[in-house]
Amino acid sequence: MKIAIINGPNLNLLGKREPDVYGSQSFEDYFKTLQQAFPAVEFYYYQSNVEGELINEIQRVGFSYDGIVLNPGGYTHTSVALGDAIAGIHTKVIEVHISNVHAREDFRKLSHISGKSVGSIFGLGLKGYELAVKWFADKAQ
Repeated sequence: MKIAIINGPNLNLLGKREPDVYGSQSFEDYFKTLQQAFPAVEFYYYQSNVEGELINEIQRVGFSYDGIVLNPGGYTHTSVALGDAIAGIHTKVIEVHISNVHAREDFRKLSHISGKSVGSIFGLGLKGYELAVKWFADKAQ
């Protein structure tokens, strides 16, 4: 099973950025834990702060991977193009957000991603990634 994890803007700053909201662990450290928890899964990780690069990556892996776990960061609320990219691929996407976007500013309650994804996980910290991977793994059995 091949799963791509794609993170959007500012997620390269996990562990440094607003630890009260996003925690103190870097994604790179968490990624190692995730790989150990799912040894049968071949993981691919990509992060970009650039909208077009995220779209290119979704399109690149969207026809050959078994699942995509996507945290589009702030582009969730602004990028119709990311939603369109998800609609245009065959691979199912689970949207993940570390914080509960619905408990934050009003503008964060709009997602151009949720309606194109098979599911969404909000506010469970980094555990949301694990839950998304588990869903894909369970579905494959």
